[in-house]
Amino acid sequence: MKRLISVMLTVGLIATACSSSEDSDAVAASDAPTAADAEVAEGESSGDEVQTAPEQDEPEVVDDSAPREIDGPKETFSPPLDGPFNTAEGGITFDAEAVEVIVEPNAQSALTERYTAWPTDWTRRTVEDWTEFLAGLQSSDPRDGIPPIDNPIFETVSLASEWLAPSEPGALVQVNGEARFYPLSIMTAHEIVNDAFGDVPVSVTFCPLCNTALAFDRRVNGEVLDFGVSGLLRNSDLVMWDRQTTSLWQQITGEGVIGQFAGAELAPLPTSIVSFSQFAENFPDGLSLAGESARGRSAYGSNPYRGYSSSASPFLFNGQIDERVPALSRVVGVTEGDAIAAYSFERLQAESVVNDEVNGVPLVIFHGGLTNDALDGGIIAASQQIGSGIALNPVVDGETLIFVANGDDTFTDEQTGSTWSILGIATSGELAGTQLGSVEHRNEFWFAWQAFFGADNLRT
Repeated sequence: MKRLISVMLTVGLIATACSSSEDSDAVAASDAPTAADAEVAEGESSGDEVQTAPEQDEPEVVDDSAPREIDGPKETFSPPLDGPFNTAEGGITFDAEAVEVIVEPNAQSALTERYTAWPTDWTRRTVEDWTEFLAGLQSSDPRDGIPPIDNPIFETVSLASEWLAPSEPGALVQVNGEARFYPLSIMTAHEIVNDAFGDVPVSVTFCPLCNTALAFDRRVNGEVLDFGVSGLLRNSDLVMWDRQTTSLWQQITGEGVIGQFAGAELAPLPTSIVSFSQFAENFPDGLSLAGESARGRSAYGSNPYRGYSSSASPFLFNGQIDERVPALSRVVGVTEGDAIAAYSFERLQAESVVNDEVNGVPLVIFHGGLTNDALDGGIIAASQQIGSGIALNPVVDGETLIFVANGDDTFTDEQTGSTWSILGIATSGELAGTQLGSVEHRNEFWFAWQAFFGADNLRT
């Protein structure tokens, strides 16, 4: 109960800070009490030992007014977010007339009455019950009260290793052969990063209440959308909004749920939750999101959702929960076209590797490593270790490989005897240098997966 109260207090503090802010920079630099303050106060009042974040030096002031490219000794990079982007290819094409949505010309609801300042097209939606969106930050306009990052700054693996512990978790996103790491210590505070990989505009998202890390191509009908945090929740999941049309989007599915783009589905990009060491070892030339990306914030590392993932019940969730797996246990949820399947971390921790297929499409899931849980301990770097669960396409040159675990977080395929890392890169043997393709997957909590995708697809 104490832990649940801690989470509720945290959300209340965030709501207080958000409702008093005038813009995202003001929120980032606010002197309002933080979640870490709440945890210290709770520990002092109960006599519990309190973990404190390690002191960090103030970051070097970085001029991010112009794009920077890595060249020689430079260690930071800012993508050119004004393009030019390729709007002729990629993203999605959306025909509003071709999708089935609820059209209500005179739509009236608690949402339309509360958010009168929003220019959202409330007449179009995919969700029947308006009340599903009423949870979240309670203010007249909570948009971007949790401030997204709109001017990301990246640093080399070497520089990132000065403040990130090897076991700290982050979202690994790969686009066109380029790999970037988004530390969850930053993502829990901002939830959305509007980014670009060359001429591909991308939004990287993380919902702490569902543990869902997903990246999307943010092109719709040739238009580049900028996403923010609406402040609303549905089934505890982040509801995003785009600044171009004020449409509302469900983060866990990438679906437009209210507004001009209701019924649209963003194109997903390969995303996995891995440890910093796994990223650094497999992508030594990759880039990691730097703390300087959010002006006004100088340190990350504390968990504002302390004790959440080890609690018995999800926060702000009223749905039914299939009890075959604990509500806040993680699953590797796989979506392959219209086919879906979920694999519990309990099974993956016991077996290390699962060779399977979904609707005739082969896949392999690797589990291993010492990846920390970002949503349990007060300090992420000292939190419990749960490992990483990665879904991959095992087909190489038309042949489906079958894998066995070696017991040291590496894997061997039976066909060629090559050795593979947990991220699907062959490190030795006949196939050395080959990287397995990604299968669309996520590591959300079981309650969130079943709320949006059902429970019948669980493969325990």
